[in-house]
Amino acid sequence: MAKDTGPEATSDHPITNIVVVGGGTAGWLAACLIAARADRGAQRPLSVTLVESPDVATIGVGEGTWPTMRRTLERIGITEADFLLACDAAFKQGSRFDGWRTGAPDDSYLHPFTAPIEGDPRDVVAAWAEHGDRFADAVGAQAELCRQNLAPRQRVMPDFAGTQNYAYHLDAGKLAALLMRHATDRLGVRHVRDHVVGIDATEDGEIAAVRMRASSAIAGDLFLDCTGHAALLIERHYGVATVDRGGELFNDRALAVQLPVAPDSAIASQTNATAHTAGWIWDIGLPTRRGIGCVYSSAHLSDDAAADTLTRYLRATAPDAATPSFRQLRFRSRHRDRFWHRNCLAVGLSAGFLEPLEASAIVLIELSLDALLDNFPTTRGTMAIHADRFNTLFRYRWDRIVEFLKLHYVLSTRDEPYWRDHRDPASIPPRLAELLQLWRHQPPSRADFPMIDEIFPAASYQYVLYGMGFPAPPRGPIVTADRSRTNSLLGQVDQRRRMLAAGLPTNRAYLDALRHATLPAMEPIS
Repeated sequence: MAKDTGPEATSDHPITNIVVVGGGTAGWLAACLIAARADRGAQRPLSVTLVESPDVATIGVGEGTWPTMRRTLERIGITEADFLLACDAAFKQGSRFDGWRTGAPDDSYLHPFTAPIEGDPRDVVAAWAEHGDRFADAVGAQAELCRQNLAPRQRVMPDFAGTQNYAYHLDAGKLAALLMRHATDRLGVRHVRDHVVGIDATEDGEIAAVRMRASSAIAGDLFLDCTGHAALLIERHYGVATVDRGGELFNDRALAVQLPVAPDSAIASQTNATAHTAGWIWDIGLPTRRGIGCVYSSAHLSDDAAADTLTRYLRATAPDAATPSFRQLRFRSRHRDRFWHRNCLAVGLSAGFLEPLEASAIVLIELSLDALLDNFPTTRGTMAIHADRFNTLFRYRWDRIVEFLKLHYVLSTRDEPYWRDHRDPASIPPRLAELLQLWRHQPPSRADFPMIDEIFPAASYQYVLYGMGFPAPPRGPIVTADRSRTNSLLGQVDQRRRMLAAGLPTNRAYLDALRHATLPAMEPIS
């Protein structure tokens, strides 16, 4: 029976009490971003409470981020140096894909974060096709920086500024701990460590409060479900269904492992994704370890065969390391039918999860919170309108992510059953199939992605398409703006590449210098 323990859901009731249920990356990012952007001088200032169960271990949603993380950290007031040191973090400048097209030894391409040279995409792609180099090498300098394990910035630069666009690799558990300290010490977030045992609702179906095991119920106006796969509010309470994307994205399991690295070892500038017979292997470098995992489809590969695949990769890339035990992760690529229902917004794994290719988990948390805060419901009466807009936007975004991830598979010519099944037209989203037909005559452009804030820009599609050997379209009958300028810019890429390579430190040198300059000298061990 519903209880009316909270404020009446009248149309003019202000939204002032935000309750975040669940910690981890999603919960603490939510608490930090809301508290940091709240106007403390408002007539009715926001209060933020985070409820975290001591019984539930947090699950790190990933080790890779997008360049959006720089803006997020700046908004919540964490310096770049503090973040890098606290989270054992390193710079990420893109993703490298080995073996995805043919599986041959020289089959490799890069999806960097920095866009190609400026110009009409038709001119840029046509000039590249005449140039004869790999696409990422021809249209920018970042591929060379990645090859040399270079940092995207120098230490004298202001926080979050770089010569190239960049993100981070990090320890997700340490990120959550840093955000928790910052939220409670600096941003005034109330932290309740207790287990949710029930939910009280108003007569009209809104969540009024969450009941706790050891403390009093916590009332709120807006509840953020950050409880991960448990989805205590959005699914267990409201019963909001999920949309299964397994027919397009086949992977449903992963074996994960962490390997310590030598203090003087090179730190890769990109996530390395190596294809195998029925999936791919991620390899992420941090200052103290490598995070490695074998992603696979259980319909195409047994658990034992996946373990053998990962073991062989470890022996090839870390021959001197002892092979530790693997942690198996099971998942389904799916997302909510609705992400915001009544006064409950699902953020993070409670909203959904797609296989970890291109590291979309953390950025979806950031984008969800940005969308909430940029169009915040000031009263109960407007919440349904905001929820409808949010749901429309994020269904669009999840669909675009599915299409972009699928693009990595459909262009492969590998002949194993897994890869052949990915090329089955029945598994290809209709919009992607239509775009692939169009792109044989013109390159991906903004016309294909009309939203103001597209989750993947046309440049990302260009990097994957032409990295995978998709043919450059022939010159069309329409003269574009300035072909000579595009050719001139393309000719300057090599000079910029050499200049940056000569002036930037390696990732290891940058992070070691930062650590030595920031941390107090340690006493020698006697």
